[in-house]
Amino acid sequence: MKRELRLTADGSPTLYVPELDETYHSMHGSVQEARHVFIENGLRFVATESKQVNILEVGFGTGLNALLTAQYATENAIRVNYVGLEAYPVEEAIWKEINYHTDAEARSLYTKIMAHPFGETISIELNFSLFKEAKLIQDWVANGTFDLIYYDAFGPRAQAEMWELPIFEKLYSLLNVGGALVTYCAQGQFKRHLKSLGMRVESLPGPPGKREMTRGTKI
Repeated sequence: MKRELRLTADGSPTLYVPELDETYHSMHGSVQEARHVFIENGLRFVATESKQVNILEVGFGTGLNALLTAQYATENAIRVNYVGLEAYPVEEAIWKEINYHTDAEARSLYTKIMAHPFGETISIELNFSLFKEAKLIQDWVANGTFDLIYYDAFGPRAQAEMWELPIFEKLYSLLNVGGALVTYCAQGQFKRHLKSLGMRVESLPGPPGKREMTRGTKI
C-alpha cells in the first residue's frame, strides 16, 4: 500500500493513500481529531468508572491514538492495556518521518510505540502496556474483553467491508457491559447496525470540519 505524508490544518501530519483516495486523519487536523473523538469522547468517558481500562483499536495506523492514550494514562494515573490491530503496518521509513512530538519525551514515547514488534506485549510506560497484531479484525481471535474500542478504520466510501454488521457483532461480543465504541463516522447505516445490537447510540458533536461523531455503549 503506497502512502504519502501530508500536513493537516493544525500543523500535525497524516498519511494519504492514493489507491483509496483517503487520508488516515481529517485534513482539518489529525491531532485535534484524534484527541476529540478517541480521548475526550472515548477514554475520558469510560475512565470515570475505572482506574484500569482495556482498549482495542481497530486501525492502529500511525500510532497517534496510542500515543495520545499513553500520555493521558500517565497524566491521569490510569492503567491502560492497549491492543492495536493493523492489517497494513506503516513502514519504519515512513513513521520515522511523522512528527507528532511536542518534546523529546513525546518523541521517545512515539518511537517506543512504533518500533515495538507486532505479536509481543510490552510495558511502554508504567501505566501503559501495548500489544500490536498485524491482522484484519475479521481474522483476529481475541484473548479477553474490552472497556473501550477505538474504531478507526478507513471510512465506508473507501472500505465498505469494514462497516458491515458481522464486524460490529464481533466487537459487541468483546465489549464489557458499560463499555463503549467510538469513531469519527456518523453514517446512518453504521448507527443502525449498532442500534440493532441493542447499543445506546449517541450522535456527538464532531471534531473541526465534521458535524457529528458516534459513540455506542453496551447496556
